[in-house]
Amino acid sequence: MQAYVYKSLRKADTYVFLSARDDFARLPDALRAQLGSLQFVLDMELTPERKLARADAAQVRQNLLANGFHLQLPPSVDAPYFAEAPTPDA
Repeated sequence: MQAYVYKSLRKADTYVFLSARDDFARLPDALRAQLGSLQFVLDMELTPERKLARADAAQVRQNLLANGFHLQLPPSVDAPYFAEAPTPDA
């Protein structure tokens, strides 16, 4: 499955995966308004074996098949990566 990835120019670290290039009509109007302008980042073959840095590839594929898009939000400050970061006092 081909996926096209765009980043939001308004919301940092927020990405949209689309099943068809530049098919922004698939996004709900309220979401499009919140994201603002989207900039194309890359296209990829999203196979079941594909590993993604911040998303579960199987979930992305499922969302693309069901909705035509997948929204990737920035990691939470509560994420384990941040919990394990050393403090300035350490």
